[in-house]
Amino acid sequence: MTNPTRRSWTQQARSTGESRAREERGGRPGDARRLADPLAPPLDVWNASRVRWIVERELNGAKVIVVANRAPRIHERNEDGSVRVLHPASGLVTALEPVVRATRGLWVAHGSGSADRENSDEGGRLMVGGEDGYTLRRLWLTAEEEQGYYYGCANEALWPLCHLAHARPLFRAGDWGHYRAVNQRFADAVCEEAGVEDPLVLVQDYHLALVPAMIRRRLPHATIVSFWHIPWPNAERFGICPWDGELLEGLLGSSIVGFHTRLHCNNFLDAVDRRLEARIDREDQAVVIAGNKTLVRPYPISIEWPSPFEAVTPPAGECGRELRAALGIEPEVRLGVGVDRLDYTKGIEERLLAVERAFERFPELRGTFTFVQVAAPSRTAIERYRQLGEAVERVTSRINQRFATDRWKPVVLLRKHHEGPEVFRIYRAANLCYVSSLHDGMNLVAKEFISARDDLRGTLVLSRFTGAARELGEALLVNPYDLEEASGAIAAALSMSEMEQAARMTALRATVSEFNVFRWAGRMLVEASRVRRREQMTDAIDRSEEG
Repeated sequence: MTNPTRRSWTQQARSTGESRAREERGGRPGDARRLADPLAPPLDVWNASRVRWIVERELNGAKVIVVANRAPRIHERNEDGSVRVLHPASGLVTALEPVVRATRGLWVAHGSGSADRENSDEGGRLMVGGEDGYTLRRLWLTAEEEQGYYYGCANEALWPLCHLAHARPLFRAGDWGHYRAVNQRFADAVCEEAGVEDPLVLVQDYHLALVPAMIRRRLPHATIVSFWHIPWPNAERFGICPWDGELLEGLLGSSIVGFHTRLHCNNFLDAVDRRLEARIDREDQAVVIAGNKTLVRPYPISIEWPSPFEAVTPPAGECGRELRAALGIEPEVRLGVGVDRLDYTKGIEERLLAVERAFERFPELRGTFTFVQVAAPSRTAIERYRQLGEAVERVTSRINQRFATDRWKPVVLLRKHHEGPEVFRIYRAANLCYVSSLHDGMNLVAKEFISARDDLRGTLVLSRFTGAARELGEALLVNPYDLEEASGAIAAALSMSEMEQAARMTALRATVSEFNVFRWAGRMLVEASRVRRREQMTDAIDRSEEG
């Protein structure tokens, strides 16, 4: 099979490969102290030990509190009365749990599982990971609160507002009322658990945009770092939100606001400039209101490296044999995979249409290639998500009716939650992984696939509309709306030589290993330490002048 693509993938990789380090700022804060400390971790290694060292030395052992809607553990009751523990299919949890574990911190989250209450103490607390783990503090929401705050405001208003994926935001005053009230409950829980006047609080994502200012009012000496995990839209689009000013003021209660990319930082600054009376310091990328300064920084998120599943997962060949046997796929058939929540921003329909177009354009793929789509149910209480599930089922059925034979099925759809170790095996089994997000802040599936491929085989086909595309230039980058380009990339991936696969995967693994989740967290924590020291010095000067 000849390479069917319209452009040189090698040239594409060269043109984008340099961008992976472009988001980094400055040197290495604290280098002098590290060099003077014989117990300091190596400067070229980012791991849990280094993050813990930063907290202990750079932050003087500050109490670290993560506050997020989603909990890293969910206790669900089975029909037979037993309880199972689920690990949510969430990039946020995947990225953040190693950080809070490394700092032995506290995680404040919504307790949404049917058996969560009975597996927590009277205060909603649970120890995760034993003595070297962390504390999970669960909050309980009524069905009405969850509907208004989570499904209504967060996911029918803010989510489509921030994603260019052709879904109309729904702005309802009642939902906004629940959003404000629940944000206040999260903020109150953080203040109750803090135990000190100056904790380090890491506020996560669009569910909790008001929390930073609420915490600031009660704990003015806290260091608050907010990270917005989804794209931030341009100022004109953000301006259609009826509560745009309150959202901006809430986030500006932070010491630092982080985004995945410089573009999202600039969009945020433009929104502030357009909506609020504030001074924008473009040189320092900061907002100053009433003398209070908030830094705005790009921190491209990543995954834990090496993966915790690497040592306990069989080699790629064995994973491939097991997956094919489990799905009734012939041993010689090559596998493509997609792994997503069932969300309209992930481009699952477009991905399946690209697979269908590949079978149309390249008949030699029929009978020799099967695409496995893992689709975890998500936000099923929202009509748009139920419609998506039905549409994906219809497309899958049509493709299989068109091309399937007695011994071969072109698409296998797995509509259920898979735990991390299961997903890791699927990644290892695949010849290619296609990430087709229509708009994505980062996308960690791409990086998880890379982390699984210690055999240096397999090819990543990646949407240009992900934050990950800025770092992973050795992938085959495509426009997921362009079915000709996407289907051509699928065919190119399947015809790629082992030598080229190894070269690309080696470069991709080098990027992900260096720019891992501990580096993401470490850079935020080091910047937070700078802010804390500056604020402490200012407070000391003020006290001396008052004396």
